[in-house]
Amino acid sequence: MANDISALAQDADATPVLSIELNGAEPTERGCRLTFVVKNQLEQDIDRAAYEVALFGKDGLVKKLTALDFQAFPAGQTKVRQFDLADLDCGDLGRVLINGVTACEGADEDACMARLETAARGEIAFGR
Repeated sequence: MANDISALAQDADATPVLSIELNGAEPTERGCRLTFVVKNQLEQDIDRAAYEVALFGKDGLVKKLTALDFQAFPAGQTKVRQFDLADLDCGDLGRVLINGVTACEGADEDACMARLETAARGEIAFGR
């Protein structure tokens, strides 16, 4: 019973987050398609979120620096976003780094970066 109360107290104290998961990378005719799953667990909608990302090769060198516009994240919803990146070899991609926020509209200033959590499925590292 004490463990149940402790778990409930921790859940109540948990700060709502915006989570972005790098869910996959697949080759296309022109480059690489990155797929992300976004969960807005905040108590507010985000009208638009965009991030500057650095794409690293498996050799640790930056291959590309670009902005990804994720558009709107309604509160309490999960969305899937895909980005086609020309001239990028998925097989050589080793890491995706969120370098900064380029747009965070309709939410408080902490929502898009300070309350951001990242995760990855597969071999490509993803974080900030």
